[in-house]
Amino acid sequence: MKTRLTRLIFCLFASAACTSTHAEAALIDKLLVVKSEQKLHLLSQGQVIKSYRVSLGKQKGAKQYEGDQRTPEGTYWINWRQHSQKYNLAMHISYPNVHDLKRAYALQRPAGGMIMLHGTPSNDEYPEWYFHTLNWTDGCIALTNDDMREVWDMVQDNTLIEIRP
Repeated sequence: MKTRLTRLIFCLFASAACTSTHAEAALIDKLLVVKSEQKLHLLSQGQVIKSYRVSLGKQKGAKQYEGDQRTPEGTYWINWRQHSQKYNLAMHISYPNVHDLKRAYALQRPAGGMIMLHGTPSNDEYPEWYFHTLNWTDGCIALTNDDMREVWDMVQDNTLIEIRP
């Protein structure tokens, strides 16, 4: 009886370990940001592997031009990354795409660039939780620093990112 119980406990722990390892090892092939939910979803073959709360641009709606403090909407790529003095880790989003350029051109404004998926500032005056409770960026997508470290480790450059309203 004791041996059966030991085996059962071992199998339960082994099963949980295998499940956890499988989720971490999944190849993330797409990031999906749903602005209305303030969520970033990491997907592998269409399945959500992990989700995070995000902070967005200060203004609502799709980015129209440089300086409008809106987060873009559309399909882009994570095309490079850097360690950032201001925002810890940062991954560049390939904004603007062709549609963004046409829209900005029609408005006779520059489209802008440097839209990033990044962490939260290290700020003595405002703790990290303060930033995580509101939309404070100039158009970027921000996560807590712990969440950003996870995304940094799980997402490779040249991964598709779709940003929906």
